[in-house]
Amino acid sequence: MAVYTEVGFDAAAALCTRLGLGRLSALHGIRSGIENTNYYATTEHGQWVLTLFERLTRAELPYYLRLMQHLAAAGIPVPAPQADAGGELLHELAGKPAAVVTRLPGSHRLAPTATHCVQVGAMLAQMHKAAATLPLAQPHLRGLAWWEQTVPVVLPYLNQRQPAQAALLSAELRFQQERAASAMGQALPSGPIHADLFRDNVMFDDTAGDDRLCGFFDFYFAGTDHWLFDVATCLNDWCTDLESGRLDESRAAAFVAAYAAVRPLVAAERRLMPAMLRAAAFRFWLSRLWDWHLPRTAALLTPKDPVHFERVLRDRIERPWHPVA
Repeated sequence: MAVYTEVGFDAAAALCTRLGLGRLSALHGIRSGIENTNYYATTEHGQWVLTLFERLTRAELPYYLRLMQHLAAAGIPVPAPQADAGGELLHELAGKPAAVVTRLPGSHRLAPTATHCVQVGAMLAQMHKAAATLPLAQPHLRGLAWWEQTVPVVLPYLNQRQPAQAALLSAELRFQQERAASAMGQALPSGPIHADLFRDNVMFDDTAGDDRLCGFFDFYFAGTDHWLFDVATCLNDWCTDLESGRLDESRAAAFVAAYAAVRPLVAAERRLMPAMLRAAAFRFWLSRLWDWHLPRTAALLTPKDPVHFERVLRDRIERPWHPVA
């Protein structure tokens, strides 16, 4: 999330009125994230998130909105896209495709405990099972094909000044290509995945006592891929020490056990967990390198330092981790 396109108050108010959301009283740009333009919008009928899509095409966008609509209807706590009188979820604002979704209650837990990891693991498995019945499919746009396209773009920025990083980037791409081509890699269970379920894309609420998970959001990297990639992405954030990049094995075990209690892992998923942890670390290291070296101009945007996920990748290579059956 960021602000690339400035949205006028009157234009946002007109869209809210057309969607039956009531009179707009406040509109504020959102600083976090890097892909789209986002605003918090407050109307007389509630709080919403207004998103203008900067990279995704009109042909790609219905998948994300229908996925959220499908999950919300299945009882998964996700933002619900708001339709116009004709049932259309995709709108236009300031010349860009746009959507308005419900704003989830709660706040982030940026220092998660095992209790938080258990809740996220169980809900992720429920989300995968619910999403499996979505009658739409779309490739994961930051998957292997994107890695193969993007590594050659990033490598020239590393070859002269950071040869060790360049060598690691190239070697890991080859490893992941081999993993994906293997019989075991191709046999992994697949379906719609979130693909970006970091700590800042989940909300918790403690107003009634203990922390309670109250929502997943930001589905705009979602796509069809191996469910294990979603699990690995979460383990690399929810169960990782942010200073060292080391995996906290107790939190990781709790996360996977909670997930597997809802959707048991098959033998190939347990076998390939170390390789997929590397894949998830590689994906986010590569995307941060791309954003760092080829930044886009936006208000309220600070590119994220790629060094963290380089550390995570090196740790996953040096210390492969398998969940206990």
